[in-house]
Amino acid sequence: MSTPRYRCAACGNITRFDVMTDRRTRAFHHYSVGGELSLEEEEVVSEEVVEVQCRWCGHGRNVETLAEADAAD
Repeated sequence: MSTPRYRCAACGNITRFDVMTDRRTRAFHHYSVGGELSLEEEEVVSEEVVEVQCRWCGHGRNVETLAEADAAD
């Protein structure tokens, strides 16, 4: 699964975005004898992009997802 690229049609930004996602993960929690947690074998079960905002103009009304061919250019 590839990470999408974005473009703001209002200002032309293609580099800076705030992306809010809802993510469900499954992970093995390994606690040391001292009680410190380390996460191992973390797997993303599902992920959904909730909102994308342009960092330059501050809103997400004109943010577009670029097709892979456009993102390579």
